[in-house]
Amino acid sequence: MNREDLTQAVTAEFPAHPFTSTWTPMDVDLGAATHQGHVRKNNEDHYLVIRFARSLENLLTNVDEHILDHSYTLTGYGMLVADGIGGMAGGEVASRLALTNLVKLLVDTPDWIMSLKRAADVDLVLQRMSERFLQIDKSLRDKAKSDPTLHGMGTTLTVAGTLGDDLVIGHIGDSRAYLLRGKSLTQLTTDHTLAQTLIDAGIASRDDPAARSMRHILTAALGSMDEGLEPQVQTLKMIRGDRLLLCTDGLTDMVDDKTISRVLKETGASQEACQKLIDLALAGGGLDNVTVVVARFKPPERSATSH
Repeated sequence: MNREDLTQAVTAEFPAHPFTSTWTPMDVDLGAATHQGHVRKNNEDHYLVIRFARSLENLLTNVDEHILDHSYTLTGYGMLVADGIGGMAGGEVASRLALTNLVKLLVDTPDWIMSLKRAADVDLVLQRMSERFLQIDKSLRDKAKSDPTLHGMGTTLTVAGTLGDDLVIGHIGDSRAYLLRGKSLTQLTTDHTLAQTLIDAGIASRDDPAARSMRHILTAALGSMDEGLEPQVQTLKMIRGDRLLLCTDGLTDMVDDKTISRVLKETGASQEACQKLIDLALAGGGLDNVTVVVARFKPPERSATSH
């Protein structure tokens, strides 16, 4: 399946959600784990899971309670994985800087959009996601210029952000985001590799030896983005029971999608699922650093007032 077909398939199965004025809170069970593997001498992967919120609490008022709620709280989660490239020093630095720079950019944002109520909100969030990837790319280039030992460094970056039951994905490189919905596991992101380019062009299939030999040759990464190249960004609507997986290629090279799907279906706690996936990657050879982040989404048990 080429890149355009994959995008169409994801859109068809997870169509753009209608814009409503309601806030649908979602409880999220989160887990994350990483391992340097059996071959690498250091770990160039980094992950980060964050929670962010905006809240307002009424302390004193004579306004009737049925008119003004006591408090308003909107909560979101961010999940990030980055796989560094460019040697022992450069790769580790690049993936770490990608995560820390993104956090700084988020903190410096003057107006946080915490619910995607209107088409304009969605457009702005996606625009900002793309801009932040480009800003991180520039910062990595500048860092490499100032330190010759970091020449050639770069990193993949896959980001998932939740705003209630809305999911925003930003991606570049060959790390991946998957969504398990019911019994179906879908790859949400497209690999930016030479192998995927051959597949998209119809020159090779995914199982061809030529394509497999080029699956680690990146066509895009932060720190080396060509002019005009943009990250993949998208939004989806989450539903009860969905499971989201972010991972580096240290997992997908060692463990096939069928096995990944089975582990996500059969394992309850997200942290336990992460450890099982890490163990399978190590048992399969552990030829690379491996990092996984898992999130299970469900609405809160108690009813919540929409704001």
